[in-house]
Amino acid sequence: MPDTAQSREGNTPVSQPIPEIDILWITAGLGCDGDTIAMTAATQPSIEDIVLGAMPWIPKSICIILFSPWRNGDDFLKPFHLAAAGNLSPFILVVEGSIPNENNKQEGYWASLGTNQETGQPITTCEWIDRLAPRAWAVLAAGTCATYGGIHAMEGNPTGCMGLPDYLGWQWKSMANIPIVCVPGCPVQPDNFMERFFTFCTWPPVAPP
Repeated sequence: MPDTAQSREGNTPVSQPIPEIDILWITAGLGCDGDTIAMTAATQPSIEDIVLGAMPWIPKSICIILFSPWRNGDDFLKPFHLAAAGNLSPFILVVEGSIPNENNKQEGYWASLGTNQETGQPITTCEWIDRLAPRAWAVLAAGTCATYGGIHAMEGNPTGCMGLPDYLGWQWKSMANIPIVCVPGCPVQPDNFMERFFTFCTWPPVAPP
């Protein structure tokens, strides 16, 4: 692996391992947030172990998720905007919930997160995925809805929703050449997901390959 890392805001190489990595967790798909709740029951490792940096061989993880009470409004969305503009690196993208088809109607939207400050219009979940996935070091789909579409993907659902691999493509790979990591379950089994999550947290102390 390279012996340099990327700075967390910007892409300037630095000579030491990064101390922190951002986890951008989108729960704005079509879902019940059950996978987020399930994470609180994980023990191997626990989500507290990850976000508090309890394990010395991984960077402290800054988990940006709607269930986090310490950020809201524009402060909550700031890391998402930075990452979408290429000014936050590396980061891991987690998607929870089915992905709607925003092209199957003449107007309106199915799912969104935040508001475009220039247009005043909602930023759709699909737009966030389109902007963030190509810049993410790794992309994880949490739960059956995000992996395969879940119950919302049944025939006749007007949203035309699907799983993340169906949306991005089953051959899609991240900037680090990592395929979409699908961890199904309704909700996802907490330790199964956290083990996958922990694996990626052990890699970014140096720059992605």
